Amino acid sequence: MKCPFCGFKEDKVVDSRATAEESAVRRRRECLKCGKRFTTYEYIEENSLLVIKKDGRRQAFDRKKILAGIIRACEKRPVSVEKMEDVVTQVERLIQKKNDREVPASKIGELVMERLKFIDDVAYVRFASVYRQFKDVGQFMVELKDILDKDKKKKRT
Repeated sequence: MKCPFCGFKEDKVVDSRATAEESAVRRRRECLKCGKRFTTYEYIEENSLLVIKKDGRRQAFDRKKILAGIIRACEKRPVSVEKMEDVVTQVERLIQKKNDREVPASKIGELVMERLKFIDDVAYVRFASVYRQFKDVGQFMVELKDILDKDKKKKRT
């Protein structure tokens, strides 16, 4: 394992444990040269899953791309990296349970939005605005109105 700080190729494992979902092994490592610590995750390589893009192209499923989109949506929001990674893991598991070898990108986006809605409203709206490609402020306002209506219902109960 190459140290992300100094590039040295030797380290020691300080701690190792399964993630909460037991879908990966989380390892804390310490570089033997610079002494800095970093975390790695080991995932079981599943059958190759293809994502069908809007234009019909097919790409290999990449959880890093989903996480990058969630991180962008959660920027400057009080959402931990662990919660973001949990969303990706939940979405990935749901897709794998279906046993389909191909999944539309739209389905992945919907699954992410469903989960972001419960974590952070602002992150949800940010993700939805990019994912749904709002054409004007009217579409954006419809989405915000839906969130506000749900907040009012929560406060009444």
